[in-house]
Amino acid sequence: MAASVPTAVSPTVAPTLGFATLERESTIAELQLSGGLPSWLGGSLLRTGPAKFEVGEQRMRHWFDGLAMLHRFTIAEGRVSYGNRFLESRSYRAAREKGEIVYGEFATDPCRAVFKRVQTLFTSGGILTDNANINVARLGERFVAMTETPLPVQFDPQTLQSAGVHPFKAPGQLTTAHPHVDRANGAMLNYAAKLGARSSYRFFSLHPAGTGNRKAKPRILGSIPVREPAYMHSFGLTERWFVLAEFPFVVNPLAVALSGRPYIENYRWKPERGTRFTLVDRATGKATAGFETDACFGFHHVNAFEDGEEVVVDVCTVANASIVEDLYLERLRSDHPIAQPQLTRFRLGLRDRSVTHERIGEVGIELPRINYGRCNEHPHQYVWGNDLGASGWFEKIVKLDVTNGAALSFYEPGRYPGEPVFVAHPEAEREDDGVLLSVVLDADAGTSFLLVLDAADLSELARAHTPHHIPFSFHGQFARGS
Repeated sequence: MAASVPTAVSPTVAPTLGFATLERESTIAELQLSGGLPSWLGGSLLRTGPAKFEVGEQRMRHWFDGLAMLHRFTIAEGRVSYGNRFLESRSYRAAREKGEIVYGEFATDPCRAVFKRVQTLFTSGGILTDNANINVARLGERFVAMTETPLPVQFDPQTLQSAGVHPFKAPGQLTTAHPHVDRANGAMLNYAAKLGARSSYRFFSLHPAGTGNRKAKPRILGSIPVREPAYMHSFGLTERWFVLAEFPFVVNPLAVALSGRPYIENYRWKPERGTRFTLVDRATGKATAGFETDACFGFHHVNAFEDGEEVVVDVCTVANASIVEDLYLERLRSDHPIAQPQLTRFRLGLRDRSVTHERIGEVGIELPRINYGRCNEHPHQYVWGNDLGASGWFEKIVKLDVTNGAALSFYEPGRYPGEPVFVAHPEAEREDDGVLLSVVLDADAGTSFLLVLDAADLSELARAHTPHHIPFSFHGQFARGS
């Protein structure tokens, strides 16, 4: 159902099934389908996400730690097929063969030897995890699964079989799983943090034509020195600028190697630093800094664009970094609600380095999507995402009009939708002419389904049912014709 916000929400049970391991791998030629699919819709929704939270007697500690599984929903001639398979990363293979967690993850780290931790962080031969459970990206004809370490894993979009290849290595120890696309040449644009005695933020480009070899070398476009790198899950892009938002959740690089704590537990919340924005010229690599505002935290940039003498940056924000702690599995499985992200618009004044900010709309929104092909780097009107419900978890799909704050929501009791991926109509004239694809957990049935909504009014078009639950995941992409 589609309804105006606010939507009445009745109490629901916390969706703990979404954090339960899925061992089953399958290929299903045709899913049970209710409703009807648009005749123009064809291609594959490819997703990655954590699916295995136990290895032998060990347990993963955080939602971000689970071993990655790929999922494929292929839509063709009005039917939907499905397949899922564990991502054959070296992290997964090592865990399977040894029966224990071998590589350190976001908040789970079995390695306590100082030498190995130093090797991991500060040498090119380090043993960084490649458990790519956050996002899927396309690089030319290649498909890769990505996480926040610099080792993406290539896979076949039809069979989901991993090629055992890291097609490139980002120029640093940390990166994002949210690259952008260079409109001029189709190159992948991304950010990486190089940690060491002299740490730096680096922006780099990877042209798809350069990925025919086993490994391609990224080209560094700009580098900024930094003493205490901030945790940054994503970044913004305008026609002229890379946009960094440094939230005051920062780390001493040496502590990561020497503390004996898992990676993320070395970061410290320092609100007195405030939030700092830096613009890096895409053509010259020159940085323009000095944009400072109140402390906040966020995982996801929505979009950025230039507006005269200002740069507009939309980010899903919360008050502080406690949301990272909210996502520990022990908390998620014990009805602990997570912080409510909200869409915040920042305006950066180029002349005086001023920063203003305002909340857009009254709904919460996270896992945001826009009409990327049409609107990224340019003004946008609509953002789609997820909002929390009474369970303290994502229960709604929302559509937010950033021009006036108006919103619509889709909600069903006992259903927990994931990220709504926007797919534009091939001949669209409107920004919101298309569909949303969301993988939804049906807590009552103990299974999941692919939900297809009209992106304009959030009315339901169809749903395709899987015979098992799909653990909550983060991100995915729609590949036409795949």
